[in-house]
Amino acid sequence: MKITKDTFTQRQIMERSDFECYHYWDPVPPVVDFHEHEFYEVFFFLSGDVSYSIEGRTYQLRPGDILLTDNRDIHKPEVRPGKPYERYVIWIEPAFLTRVNTMGSDLTRCFTDASEKKYKRIRPESSVMSRLKGICEKMLRNRDEEEFGSGTLSYIYLVEFLVYLNRAYFATPEDIRKDVTENEKINEVVAYINDNLADDLTLDLLADTCFVSKSHLAHQFKLYIGLTLYQFIIKKRVTVARNMIREGAPVMEACMRCGFNDYSNFLKAFKREFGRSPKEFMLR
Repeated sequence: MKITKDTFTQRQIMERSDFECYHYWDPVPPVVDFHEHEFYEVFFFLSGDVSYSIEGRTYQLRPGDILLTDNRDIHKPEVRPGKPYERYVIWIEPAFLTRVNTMGSDLTRCFTDASEKKYKRIRPESSVMSRLKGICEKMLRNRDEEEFGSGTLSYIYLVEFLVYLNRAYFATPEDIRKDVTENEKINEVVAYINDNLADDLTLDLLADTCFVSKSHLAHQFKLYIGLTLYQFIIKKRVTVARNMIREGAPVMEACMRCGFNDYSNFLKAFKREFGRSPKEFMLR
């Protein structure tokens, strides 16, 4: 049975409350800006000429590479022309995955460990890659069926995929880090920002903290991150505030704990990033 390829859109909001699986094939590279989302994402690269930036680290991708992002990661693919761009993309709602975890193994381990180690790529061996591709194809075929038990099979296939994904993650050798472009000082700055969002994160402070000049920091940050220091801080602050609100925190608490001392500025930044106000967001 032939699997239909999905039409890529810039949508970064899930339509379902559990998980979604897509198969994209683009002969002309799409332009995708820096973004973040509320869910876990599994990006399973199949073909193309692509590098992928996640929080200051740029991964040079080979067919079969898998990237894991969570609901704090700011990321962007750089897709160059010349080859068709093909990938599987799986979005998983964190609350749904937490419920699935009650059945036994912690299927979030690959995501949490990748965040702790700040390294987001899996490069499975060929047999495991083929197995994971096969499960993706089963998910996609089942997604479009309406036969008895299709919904149950969807969950079974997802759990099967996540089991083998975790196995592949923890079997990935350390030497694939050679395909990453990064800067140690910029990594320090990103880590400091992530750990101190409530502080007054000025260029002066960050330059002094990391023992570099302001001009050098500003230039290197834009070079390795792809955003200005100010753009990254604002994007990170509203992303974390969104996550806090989703978890039940009062809007003003999220505003203050993420470094916005002025609610009107927070409101403007939040609406610019997500297209709606924090209160509208709470009503979803």
